[in-house]
Amino acid sequence: MNTASDKFSPLRKGLLEFVVLKIIAAHKVYAADILERLSKTDFAAGEGTLYPLLSRLRREKLVDYEWVESEAGPPRKYYRLTAAGTQHLAGLEDYWKHLTKMLKELGANHA
Repeated sequence: MNTASDKFSPLRKGLLEFVVLKIIAAHKVYAADILERLSKTDFAAGEGTLYPLLSRLRREKLVDYEWVESEAGPPRKYYRLTAAGTQHLAGLEDYWKHLTKMLKELGANHA
């Protein structure tokens, strides 16, 4: 039997970029921190999903990173949004609001 969670699996995969950009927008973040934040949600992802996504976002100039020395080992790569990334995220947020409104309207009783 397919559950609602199963039905929405492709949607969650499609929203992962949006979710990762939201996490990065909050503050500079290390990839392991992104994975930890995601692990506590329905958007849990592994390194094999996150690192290619971060690489693509960097190629698209939506995120950038800086190396920061770590007390616990080698330097770490911390990601941040670029100006283009901030604009892209704003567009995604606007579209999400549009979709949410549309779903509410479609579910409303019309006489």
